[in-house]
Amino acid sequence: MISVQSSPSEPQDLVHFEPLSPLWLEALLPIEQQAYSHPWTRGNFQDAMQAGYEAQLLVSDTHELLGYFVAMIVLDEVHLLNITVNPAHQRQGWARIMLDALALWARGRSAQWIWLEVRLSNARARAIYARHGFQEVGQRKNYYPSAEGPREHAVLMSLKLWP
Repeated sequence: MISVQSSPSEPQDLVHFEPLSPLWLEALLPIEQQAYSHPWTRGNFQDAMQAGYEAQLLVSDTHELLGYFVAMIVLDEVHLLNITVNPAHQRQGWARIMLDALALWARGRSAQWIWLEVRLSNARARAIYARHGFQEVGQRKNYYPSAEGPREHAVLMSLKLWP
């Protein structure tokens, strides 16, 4: 378990990472549904756990779920499949902490790259990834479902972990 103080200048809650387990799904699913127009289902998370993907929760010392990420590793690349900050706790730096933890995990497995897709319309997430060092390297046409009309393009982003 990794513990992190929420802000070096303002001692508040301590947080820690813990693996996603079926016991957490009841707390996680409403957050997923609130955060996305096309959320992952219980089955998506169960499949990720069964496949052995890296699925970590960021939890406060009061046991509140602040966020989570799911990633898979293939050879020397990690693919970030889902990263979500609880909407009640957005704009507090939790995404940065989860991206740091993901990069640390990936480096520990000798990964060279982290890859992700993000909706073209999600400028805020794209900016967070860019501040973390991710580069926009392409698009996946018609990748995401859309509530109104045609499917939405995804921006493909990557982060080189080793020189």
